[in-house]
Amino acid sequence: MFTTNQLIAHLFGDYLIQSSWMARHKATDFRVALAHGMFYGIPFLLLRPSLAAWLVIVITHALIDRGRLARYVVWAKERLLSPPWHRVPPLAACPTGYDPAQPEWLNTWLFILTDNILHLLINGAALRWL
Repeated sequence: MFTTNQLIAHLFGDYLIQSSWMARHKATDFRVALAHGMFYGIPFLLLRPSLAAWLVIVITHALIDRGRLARYVVWAKERLLSPPWHRVPPLAACPTGYDPAQPEWLNTWLFILTDNILHLLINGAALRWL
């Protein structure tokens, strides 16, 4: 389900092609998120996906980044998997989904990893089944 080429396309599209302007504004402006999603999808064309798979990759990428979906996934995971004695702060207090009492650098990197995993899982499924 997952290939090296898919990973390279993801990294190229999400990091090399994305401008700092896109990175700053994609979570607040859907047009920017969609532009980023379109540019993100360019390297995947080299993998010769079906049109449906390519559209899923582009549109879900824009939606995940615009809605910061990884934040909600992380916060839900923290609520479900933390021991009963650990109080998870409310979502409004967790910009990355992680407890803000942790170091900001750690929360940021864990958020980025979660976001990348979500993209890779969806991309892999789209490329395999569409």
